[in-house]
Amino acid sequence: MKAAQFFSGIFKIPRPVFFMKFFFAVFVFIGVAAFSAGAQRTVPSPNQGEGDGINVGGGWVEFRSEDKMTAAKKVRFELQADNFLSLSPDYKPRIEMVCTNRKYTYADFNPGMPLGPPNRPGIWGQPQIEVMVRVDDTHHYHGWNWLDGRFLSMDKGTARELMGARIFKIQIPGPRGPEIAEFSPAGLDLARVKQDCDLKPKKPSKD
Repeated sequence: MKAAQFFSGIFKIPRPVFFMKFFFAVFVFIGVAAFSAGAQRTVPSPNQGEGDGINVGGGWVEFRSEDKMTAAKKVRFELQADNFLSLSPDYKPRIEMVCTNRKYTYADFNPGMPLGPPNRPGIWGQPQIEVMVRVDDTHHYHGWNWLDGRFLSMDKGTARELMGARIFKIQIPGPRGPEIAEFSPAGLDLARVKQDCDLKPKKPSKD
């Protein structure tokens, strides 16, 4: 037997097996390509001058922009709620954390519907709404600054609790009774937030 015939016999693959392996390889390649494309998918920004967002873990999206006058670099992390509130069936509540030049600036809660009037004063007399917040298995009350009837300014401590939470819910007063926005914050790339905001998660207190 010639050497060529010997090796041909060893490496010869039955045609059905060859085609099965070929099609399996094609499907694997298509799946990997689709996964890579999905991972790189961007989210259009609703704000002028802000770049499109990218996913940074779980339901979090990061948007970047630069101030045209000061060149300050801003990063905005946004998390949308899992549900809609009664007065806004087409726009989910959302939380955004904003950092400027790698420092935490503020965090806002946007309920996606008009807020009622303030129901308490802050330390300096600023208008506030009292909210109830659940972080995993704990809950507490906060007075958040009322901003033009559209946003509530979150305190930094609660923003840090949000970063490391699995369950996060905000209850606000509504014209039909209490409204609850439910969030799933797990999965956030904490190293990225530390780099962009110099901010770490905080465990919720049980008092």
